[in-house]
Amino acid sequence: MKIKWLGHASFLITAENGTRIITDPYVAGSGLRYGEIKESADIVTVSHDHFDHNNVAAVGGNPEVVKGETVEKKGIKFTAVATYHDEEQGKQRGTNSIICFEVDGIRVCHLGDLGHPIGEGEVAALGRVDILLLPVGGFFTIDAKVASEVSSKLNPRVIIPMHFKTDRCDFPIAGVDDFLQGKERVRRLDSSEAEFKAETLPASTEIVVLKPAL
Repeated sequence: MKIKWLGHASFLITAENGTRIITDPYVAGSGLRYGEIKESADIVTVSHDHFDHNNVAAVGGNPEVVKGETVEKKGIKFTAVATYHDEEQGKQRGTNSIICFEVDGIRVCHLGDLGHPIGEGEVAALGRVDILLLPVGGFFTIDAKVASEVSSKLNPRVIIPMHFKTDRCDFPIAGVDDFLQGKERVRRLDSSEAEFKAETLPASTEIVVLKPAL
């Protein structure tokens, strides 16, 4: 399985059989200066209906859409766990869905714009997490401290940070370094893409920092 960070909270995940999944496609502009998404996919997942996460129309290939529901698409089961975009049960920014799915024996979990710590109920509902796509920038989502707490509860094999400030994101959020501070087992790749195989996932949590592709 290959995971390519397009930018912000959007990833292209390509299975060994060629199935392509895009998560949370954004609308370029309004503080996001990542390039426009022009990739095609078989499936698009959407964590919530904000412009920087729900631009399904940008994705080519007439994809099937997974949004806020537990469903099977193209032989892949998607599990959606209801959460909130803030710490006031959605009163500020609404709801958010954590979406998990398994590809090539690897269980991927995209936290969307999670805005609060998670409890044992969410941990149990999510189950095993191999690769965690984790927002770390704060302000609109959990910050570095809470992201560290969430990742400790889920105990993934790999963490890929997302939704943090870069030179192409003007949102009032923090960069990735706040989250990385004091962490061991960090790999900064000079690439937007990494390949993972179930049998070679690290035994203890490793953080993989990708460069945005767009």
